[in-house]
Amino acid sequence: ESSPHLPAPKDVMIYSYNFRSLLRWSPVKVDRGSVLYTVHFKTGAFNQWDEMNCTRITQTECSFPWSLKERRWTVVLRVRAELGQVTSDWVETDPFVAERNTTIGPPKVNSVTVSSDSLLISVTPPFGYEAGDFLQYHVSYWENATSTTKKETKMSNTLFKIRNLKELTLYCFRIHIELMTHSDLQLLGLQSVPQCYRTTIS
Repeated sequence: ESSPHLPAPKDVMIYSYNFRSLLRWSPVKVDRGSVLYTVHFKTGAFNQWDEMNCTRITQTECSFPWSLKERRWTVVLRVRAELGQVTSDWVETDPFVAERNTTIGPPKVNSVTVSSDSLLISVTPPFGYEAGDFLQYHVSYWENATSTTKKETKMSNTLFKIRNLKELTLYCFRIHIELMTHSDLQLLGLQSVPQCYRTTIS
């Protein structure tokens, strides 16, 4: 039975980055003994609580199991503290849908090939594709001397060229991803750190 003497975990939050998700909370402080935590989940389809791989754990975080990898599912989690036979109240999260609520990181820039009038850029997306995904790479670039005027271009390939550049000029670029899913949701990713390259002489 839940007891008024054991406080419930606070700051219970789902963190999700590139569709890898975990639940975190603040530790419950007690005078004696070590507090353990148990996490349950339920999906929108089945209104019944199931155990996750986090029963009577000492850590204050719990990764989503492989069985919850479906991005479209609505998932609710709950966590409670346990000390011996005494348990706290459960604390539930808000409903979570990875396809809406994850944060998408920037793509990885694998290589940049410089010529006199272009930069050829090869990138890798930050997460694995699923059927129905459409990825666009938004590339903004600018001359480092006149960084106020930025140009933007959109590509759907992982290898693309920024063209019509001046020779012997330093250019910088940043990239972020836009993910369109089959359910017509749009997720905008975080921008990459700017990278700068000087074009060669023809």
